[in-house]
Amino acid sequence: MRLDKLLSHAGYGTRKQVKELIKNREVSVDNKVITKSNIHIDPERQLIEVNNQRVDYQKYIYIMLNKPPNYLSATVDRYDKTVLDLIPEKYKHYNLAPVGRLDKDTEGLLLLTNDGQLNHVLTSPNKKIFKTYFAKIKGIVEEKHIKKFEKGVILDDGYQTKEAFLDILKSDTISEIKLSISEGKFHQVKRMFQAIDMQVLYLKRTSMGNLSLDKNLSIGEIRLLNESEITYLQSLKK
Repeated sequence: MRLDKLLSHAGYGTRKQVKELIKNREVSVDNKVITKSNIHIDPERQLIEVNNQRVDYQKYIYIMLNKPPNYLSATVDRYDKTVLDLIPEKYKHYNLAPVGRLDKDTEGLLLLTNDGQLNHVLTSPNKKIFKTYFAKIKGIVEEKHIKKFEKGVILDDGYQTKEAFLDILKSDTISEIKLSISEGKFHQVKRMFQAIDMQVLYLKRTSMGNLSLDKNLSIGEIRLLNESEITYLQSLKK
C-alpha cells in the first residue's frame, strides 16, 4: 500500500496534508525518515511512525451502537440527525456505513463498518442471518400467530414474508414479544403486525445472528467490537 494512502486512511488528513507531513520529514518507516509519499509499505510488517508516534493501521473497523430513537440509519440527511452524528470524530475518516436499517423511532443494535463485503452478507436475505427484535404490541398476541408468522404473512403491498420466529413473552392488551426475521423490508416488523391488525408501540433490535447488543451499552453509546465478535463476523464471509 502507498504510504500516503495509508496515512490518509489512518486519519492523518487528506492526501495533500499527508504529503506535507512527509515533506516536513515527520514520517518514518522502520526508523528511517521518509521523504517520498508514493513508496509502498506493508503495515503488518513495517513500523510506521508520525512524529515518533506509532501508526496503528486498521483496514476495517467495526462499531456497535445502541441506537436511540430520532436518528436515521443513514450516512447523511438534509433534515434529520443520522447515526453517524453519534460516532466520535476519530472514527469518521473510515467512511463508516450502517449495516442495514433501523427505523427512525427504533432502538437497539446497529453495526457500523467500512467492510462492504460483511455489510452485504449481513443484509442479504439469502444468507438467512436472523435479526431479533423485542417489541411491545397493541393487541393480544396469541399462539395462533406463531404459526402464521412461520408461514409468512402478506404485507400491504402483496409481498409474503419469509419464515419468521415469534416468541410471546406477555399476552395482554399490550403484548410483549420477540421476533426473529432474516429480511429487512421497509418497516417490516411494523407491517407484519399490521397484517394481523395490530400495532407496534415500541421496537428494539437485540441481535444480528450471534452478535448481541451489549447490555452494558447505554442508549446512544458505542464501542468497538471485541476480537471474538470480529472473528464471528469474519466467519460469515467465508
